[in-house]
Amino acid sequence: MLTVTTVNVNGLRAAAKKGFVPWLAATDADVVCLQEVRAEQSQLPDEVREPAGWHALWAPAAAKGRAGVALLTRKAPERVRTGFGAAEFEDSGRYLEADLPGVTVASLYLPSGEVGTERQEEKERFMAAFLPYLCELRERAAASGREVLVCGDWNIAHHEADLKNWKANRKNAGFLPEERAWLSRVFGEEGGYTDVVRAQHPGQDGPYSWWSYRGRAFDNDAGWRIDYLAATPGLAARTVKALVERAPTHADRWSDHAPVTAVFDL
Repeated sequence: MLTVTTVNVNGLRAAAKKGFVPWLAATDADVVCLQEVRAEQSQLPDEVREPAGWHALWAPAAAKGRAGVALLTRKAPERVRTGFGAAEFEDSGRYLEADLPGVTVASLYLPSGEVGTERQEEKERFMAAFLPYLCELRERAAASGREVLVCGDWNIAHHEADLKNWKANRKNAGFLPEERAWLSRVFGEEGGYTDVVRAQHPGQDGPYSWWSYRGRAFDNDAGWRIDYLAATPGLAARTVKALVERAPTHADRWSDHAPVTAVFDL
C-alpha cells in the first residue's frame, strides 16, 4: 500500500505550534506533501525541519514569507526536482517532485489569484505553463513504466459540488469559468489525470478541504474543495480510499485547510 497525504499548512511555524507535530507523528502516510510553508529551513524547529523517520525535501520561495512547498517521504527519493522548467516560477516555492519506486509524487501550490489584479495574471501564466508540463510528465512516466501523483492546493473549485456557496463566487478567483475549464483539461483527455477524491466520492457535495476562518464557515461546513490528488490512470485505478481528514472541532484545527489522504494498492 502507498498512502499519500497533502495539506496546505498555512504557515508551518504557526501550524507546528497548533498541532502539526503530533499529527505528523501519528499519520500512517508514506508521503506527506506540504504547501504554503512560508519559512526557510533555518527558521523551523528541529522536529519540523528534520522529523524523525522522514526524508524532508524543501523548496522555499525566493520571496521571504511566501508560498513554499515540501515533501516528506519515508523512503529516500531516487530523484528530486524543484520547479517545472518555467523560469518565472523556478524559485517561487510552488512545485517540488520526487521519484519514489514506481511513482513520481509532487507537491503543488498553484497561485490563488485575485480578479482584476496582477495576481490573477500570474495565476493565468502559471496555469498556461503548467499544463504542458503535466502532459510531458505523464508521457515521460508512462515511457518508463512509472505513475504520477500531483498533490496540493490547486486553488480552483472544479464543479459546483466543490464549493458550498458557488452562486456567490461565480465571478471570484478560484471559481472563474476559465479556471474551471483549465482544470477540466487537466482531468480530461488532454491532461489525462484523475481527481482521485472525486472518483471515490461521486455525486456528492464536497468533501471540502478549506474553510475560511471568518464567521462560522467550518462549523457550517461552508467550504471549498481546492486540494486535489491528481493521478495518472494506472495509479488512479488502484485507489483503495480517499478522504479529507476534517478536524472534529474548530478548536482542533492547525490550518484553514484539512489534510487530504489517498491510499493506493500497489
